[in-house]
Amino acid sequence: MRYQITGKHIDIGEALQTHVKNELGSALEKYSQRPTDANVIFSKSAHEYVCEAVVHLSTGLNASAKAHATEIYAAFDDCVEKMDKQLRRYKRRLKDHHKDRTEPVELLGASSYILASDSAGDAEEPETLQPIIVAEMETKIPSLSVGEAVMQMELAGAPVLVFRNEKKDGLNVVYRREDGNIGWIDP
Repeated sequence: MRYQITGKHIDIGEALQTHVKNELGSALEKYSQRPTDANVIFSKSAHEYVCEAVVHLSTGLNASAKAHATEIYAAFDDCVEKMDKQLRRYKRRLKDHHKDRTEPVELLGASSYILASDSAGDAEEPETLQPIIVAEMETKIPSLSVGEAVMQMELAGAPVLVFRNEKKDGLNVVYRREDGNIGWIDP
């Protein structure tokens, strides 16, 4: 497994890196036997340390967790505990999809834009209705079944996921509704 352990304005020592590799490796060993990538980012927010971890599973799915604590090791341990709980919860689903899927998830390239928000309180009419583009990035759209898309959305903790439906070759969207249920848009 490849690890990328970084700190935002924090020096990450060898002891912490070794702890991260050992603990995260043993937690993921239970659920995924194939090599994966892990990105762990430590930062400080006021008096608390923040640990964010994203693990890219070999099936193409991502699992993410975030935790806060007053000590950096405690923040990481809480983050690993959340990740372990997520993966344990979806272990059966991951195994079922792993058996059906012989190839990794296919990813399509797409453009992603960040648009400037409207000024709050401006009563004047804008000169143009064209939005201002703040940033343009490349993103990947996975080719998944609907069940895998829902699982991916929940594992990543995302409110919405755009994916290419494997069965219909069209773009679909799954999202979390305000009532707690999952919505699926299939044009």
